[in-house]
Amino acid sequence: MMRSQVVWRGALPGAAAGLFGGLAFGAAKAWLGDLPTVASIVRASSAEVGFLVHMVIAAIVGAGFGLLVRNQRGGGGEMLFWGMTYGTLWWFLGPLSLLPLILGGAVAWNVASAQAAFPSLVGHLWYGAVTGLAYAVLRRRENAVARLTGARIALGGIAGLGGAWLFQRLVDAQAPWLIASGIVTRGTNGLSGTVTALAGLLAGAGFAVLYPRMRESSGPVLIQGTMYGFACWVAGALTLAPLVAGTGLAWSVDAARARFPLLLGCLLAGAFLALVYRWVDGLARFLFEDDIGASDEEGIGTRGLRALGRGAFAGLIGGLIFTVIMLRIGFLPTVARLVGASSLRSGLIVHLIIANLIGASFGVLFLRRTFDLGSALGWGISYGFFWWVLGPLTLLPVLLGAAPRWTPEIAAALMPSLIGHLAYGAAVGVTFYLLEARYNPWWISHTAAEASRTANRKEQVMTSAPALWALVVVVALTLPVVLTCVMSPAGPGRTRGAPTPSDGYGGASAPAYGQTQAQADACDQGEPSPRPSY
Repeated sequence: MMRSQVVWRGALPGAAAGLFGGLAFGAAKAWLGDLPTVASIVRASSAEVGFLVHMVIAAIVGAGFGLLVRNQRGGGGEMLFWGMTYGTLWWFLGPLSLLPLILGGAVAWNVASAQAAFPSLVGHLWYGAVTGLAYAVLRRRENAVARLTGARIALGGIAGLGGAWLFQRLVDAQAPWLIASGIVTRGTNGLSGTVTALAGLLAGAGFAVLYPRMRESSGPVLIQGTMYGFACWVAGALTLAPLVAGTGLAWSVDAARARFPLLLGCLLAGAFLALVYRWVDGLARFLFEDDIGASDEEGIGTRGLRALGRGAFAGLIGGLIFTVIMLRIGFLPTVARLVGASSLRSGLIVHLIIANLIGASFGVLFLRRTFDLGSALGWGISYGFFWWVLGPLTLLPVLLGAAPRWTPEIAAALMPSLIGHLAYGAAVGVTFYLLEARYNPWWISHTAAEASRTANRKEQVMTSAPALWALVVVVALTLPVVLTCVMSPAGPGRTRGAPTPSDGYGGASAPAYGQTQAQADACDQGEPSPRPSY
């Protein structure tokens, strides 16, 4: 491709899209009063100069985005996740790295600085999301709406209502802590059902607009829905809902910490929404469209049985690796309580059974989606994160007879379990890939099988899959640390208010890297960090 075509197809549309993202982020910065900080880059102090500098930077960064994704699929759903991942990258490069250096300081690579720059993280997510969506419209305006119909929007709305119902049930269980945080007023049971249903309809319709036709299987769609739930939390709980309520942007660490239960509810509701949308869409195509598939493939029953077996074996391998962490944090007796026991042996048996079942589900959901070690690690780690939210944070307390408590402190106490789930998912994904890659039916030549795998691998890289994997890792490893104050006087490595192993959660949280005792004490007392945020 000639250089002029690269600029025309990538940099120019990206710069234009970056201006749209910059307007959204700039409006928020004006609301928060951060534009003078931006103006200090050029040794000025006025908000007007700050806005001009901000828009120039937004256009330049947007041009880089256009060059990065110029060969990617231009659909709205793909560009949304590429944009959010790109925005997160620039949060690390900008306010935590380049800005402090430009202002004469040192890089701000510590928890206190990350907490102070949390409003900027939300702003960069907004910038990336708007830039990605604008880029999709500018690049493929005709294709972005070509397949969108009223039936698709209606289907998305129905799926969104299902997600809203699940979200309502989950949030109702968190009502005591939401009341204590001031998110829900006393005397109400959770959030308003009408507001939740309306939000679900809008979220479902939005998902249908982003994905007018589902190309992926259920596993990748599950991860897409989970991260779509994260986007809804940023857009709804942190931005639109507080603006409508007249309380202003909820972009501070304290506000996000109070809305942490809504984040986990959005993650699970988004996954549910996406799966319902995918399954109903698949059913409609099965009933009303001709399937001109290859006649030399195995039947769905045979493929499913093979996937179950491979997934179960991969789950066993991942479970054995996870056992090392479970022994280290003393979690096996808690798992044993699921069957009324308390011994390590019982806990190990139950743990491995659960690992087998989750591995089998991975095999079914991600059949033929792990084309190389990279995609195997990406989908595996993402699935492990999903099960951390669904498992120890949600189902385990319920199965032990308690209500799940979705607080940042609980999430911090379960950080060792999070690392274990990520390692488990990685092991499951890699093992499943190695088993699947060795098999091809006798009637398909090895050369043809490799050619098909290579083509599918290239096609997957052209989607938002790599961006999804990166975004999952950032959300999993950043938010529980940034939103939680650790190293409190309650003891080394334990979060104030976090549960002990006897609470049914188990495991103490590790100290936050880069956070001193004085910073932890200031955080515990609600004192803001003096670090500026861009």
